[in-house]
Amino acid sequence: MNKISKKKLTIDDFAAVDVFCGIGGLTHGMILEDLNVTTGIDLDDTCKFAFEANNNNATFLLKDITSLTPAELKKCFPKGKRKILVGCAPCQPFSLYNHKNAKNVEKRKIDSKWKLLYSFANLIDKVNPDVVSMENVPMLVKFNKGKVFQDFLNMLYKKGYKVSWSIVNAQDFGVPQRRKRLILLGSKLGEIQLIEKTIKAKNYTTVRDTIGHLPQVEDGIAHPNDALHRARKLTDINKKRIQAMKEGGFWREWDKSLWLDCHKKKGGKEFNSVYGRMKWDDVAPTITTFCIGINNGRFGHPQQDRAITLREAALLQSFPANYKFIDPQVPFNVGNIAKHIGNAVPVGLGKAIAKSIKKHINEIESNKTK
Repeated sequence: MNKISKKKLTIDDFAAVDVFCGIGGLTHGMILEDLNVTTGIDLDDTCKFAFEANNNNATFLLKDITSLTPAELKKCFPKGKRKILVGCAPCQPFSLYNHKNAKNVEKRKIDSKWKLLYSFANLIDKVNPDVVSMENVPMLVKFNKGKVFQDFLNMLYKKGYKVSWSIVNAQDFGVPQRRKRLILLGSKLGEIQLIEKTIKAKNYTTVRDTIGHLPQVEDGIAHPNDALHRARKLTDINKKRIQAMKEGGFWREWDKSLWLDCHKKKGGKEFNSVYGRMKWDDVAPTITTFCIGINNGRFGHPQQDRAITLREAALLQSFPANYKFIDPQVPFNVGNIAKHIGNAVPVGLGKAIAKSIKKHINEIESNKTK
């Protein structure tokens, strides 16, 4: 176990590395809480611009974690600094959809995704950071009878970490979105817990609070002053469909002439989470990589006849309005940016993780003086 120095610990004694960093949602939340993130690691090179353009002097390392060596990771931490290692392994194999349809997914593909979490565990085992955090979807706890998650926990216990984990909803931490996530924290310095909810009495940040101030735009046409404030062009039939829905409504409000074939089948009425509008005075549904299409979720604007824009999706993911997503040296790619936004850890959730780590460090110092 790492020895605790007699010198008073502060957050300045720590440096963090973000594995599976994407465009830096988790990193940015940590930086906003004054934690020093030196490096983000990801295998998607299209994330590099946004990560580095928004996160102080943090460096983007293009690397597949399955081939990242402990020695390479150690070099990401400044000499003499205590180590914080955080990461959100891609969650596709643990999603509710894949859990329900496991028989339709080739086992070798699932195993290849599990490998990412095991690789993350191996790096923790070899690099021995003082503090770790892992964010993922709740289904990870149950997937494959819980074996993958339990293996991760067992590694931490064997290495002497004090561990806590819980399933939380991002809306309880100021994110204007209903997004359940598994948050794990581990420390070699002592007990560590996620902070308590910051939103009390269901006083959530709403869709109206978050995007209600934005100027109106038509589907398929970007706002002249904001390239991200653009909604996907709707087909004629989908235009009629969204016009047939009120705020907070969904496809059951349509005339049957607008129904899809799947809606007419026996199980079609169960499709409640697609072709819907958001509510102004509620949080948004979980923002996904397909959030700019009305057929992929309840991503219709509460009032305007279109899906949400990239800008609206970014704000609902709690990215600051000045976060830079567009690399001026690369042709604009709507699909890439939608994927970047949807895959990100909400910045507000990143702040909650950072606050928890800071609180933990302060508590270690308080306990030393008792």
